[in-house]
Amino acid sequence: MTTSDALADVAATTTDRPPSLEDRAMFGHPRGLGLLFVVEMWERFSYYGMRALLVLYLVNALNWSDGDAARLYGAYTGLVYLTPLIGGYLADRLIGTRRSLMIGGIIIALGHFTLALGPDSAEGGVALKGLGTLFPFYAGLALVVIGTGFFKPNVSTMVGQIYRQGDGRRDAGFTIFYMGINLGAFLAPLVCGYLGQRVGWHYGFGAAGVGMVLGLVIYAWGRDRYLPGIGLHAKHDPANAAAVAAESMEEPWNTWAVFIGATIGAGLVFLGAGDIHPLDLTIRMAIAGMGVAAAVLAISGTRGEERNRVIALFIVVFFVIFFWMAFEQAGSSMNLFADRYTRTNIGGFEIPSSWFQSMNPMFILIFAPVFAILWTALERRGKEPSTAIKMVLGLVLLGIGFLFLVFAGRYVDQGMKVSAIWLTLAYLFHTLGEICLSPVGLSYVTKVAPYKFASLLMGAWFLANAAANYLGGWLAAQTETITSQSAFFSIPVATSFGAAFLLLLLVPLLKRLTRSVQA
Repeated sequence: MTTSDALADVAATTTDRPPSLEDRAMFGHPRGLGLLFVVEMWERFSYYGMRALLVLYLVNALNWSDGDAARLYGAYTGLVYLTPLIGGYLADRLIGTRRSLMIGGIIIALGHFTLALGPDSAEGGVALKGLGTLFPFYAGLALVVIGTGFFKPNVSTMVGQIYRQGDGRRDAGFTIFYMGINLGAFLAPLVCGYLGQRVGWHYGFGAAGVGMVLGLVIYAWGRDRYLPGIGLHAKHDPANAAAVAAESMEEPWNTWAVFIGATIGAGLVFLGAGDIHPLDLTIRMAIAGMGVAAAVLAISGTRGEERNRVIALFIVVFFVIFFWMAFEQAGSSMNLFADRYTRTNIGGFEIPSSWFQSMNPMFILIFAPVFAILWTALERRGKEPSTAIKMVLGLVLLGIGFLFLVFAGRYVDQGMKVSAIWLTLAYLFHTLGEICLSPVGLSYVTKVAPYKFASLLMGAWFLANAAANYLGGWLAAQTETITSQSAFFSIPVATSFGAAFLLLLLVPLLKRLTRSVQA
């Protein structure tokens, strides 16, 4: 264990922690977890409310083609998960997670309110794409992207900071926190989706902004009471003074190596790009450049066991891309599948197609407590599977979910609309896979990442989501050339099962690299 590891452990296990961080009032967890649960719930309400509407708005209101809508969706969601790497770095080095969260939330709310100023429909049936007419729309998307960069990596990092090092409740705590994410995601399509599809698109986007404002108000009210010291920049937190002093004595980061690494990553993409849209090229170069820069920064700034853990983390991050690339079809190809090919009349009521977006979070709210209890029970018996094994299981379950859409697609290819049960089964298995991979993955980052790179490596985790969302948009756009729904959904079946097999082969290596922590 290195100096910074040891000091981080001391800071996390010190006996002078505030009593509010030691209570077990929320199902055996500190009440601060409940506060972050509520804050994240409202931020996710804002994000998933807009996400449920975006492709439907572009296709049905602005007359965009499926491919163009899917590509913009992929670019937008990719950027949403790209900026947290920058936000995590700024929080680590300059402003702290607490301040970063507030800044991000304010910008996100402004973004949603700006989106609400966009047009409600295309003029004369002509597709609207120009910057002039759609300036509020593009500006709103940009603000949400920037705000999420400040908000997203830091709220997850703060959850990890609640617990002492080695606290066995951490995985269960992240699973409970994950329920907050999905409570917001469940409510968002029901409220924003209904308002957008039945009342007016700008009402749906505006409701998402209201949700973010509610989250900020609640956080400002309770942070000093339930999260004392959590999220402060290290130089302002007495508990971390020793760690800060130790870092100042360690060798400085090789800034030139980071710059060269980022340049090489971006340059390779540029040289092999071919003839693509400038926005696509920019996103690809940014993802590759920032990924290489983050890896060089973290690996060059660590040694020994710390470095091994960073390497393990980047291996896991690579496989996360395959999961989210397929999973994020929910907002694009699966969203259009629900809108066009699924019977939506249930009990005489014609439900908005965006309501299918609530299935995944609804299943999480049902099954996440079951998995939280399961992981805790297995941990007590010493039989809890490693994070890597849980991720293998998550990829397998995801692939099974897409198999249902392969079968449903055969009926669609014959010109029929299908029962909602097919999407329901797909979302069920996708959800079970997500519970096995995502909350424990967030916990994995907080356990494996060296103290001084906590938010940066959380940003790297979300960088994988950026690459996956961008690739997911590209995949969804292939529906323009792969007209068979059955054939199209066979692709994520193959990528999910293939990634699961390869990750299973690497489990022994990951265990060796992380043997200094329980991961």
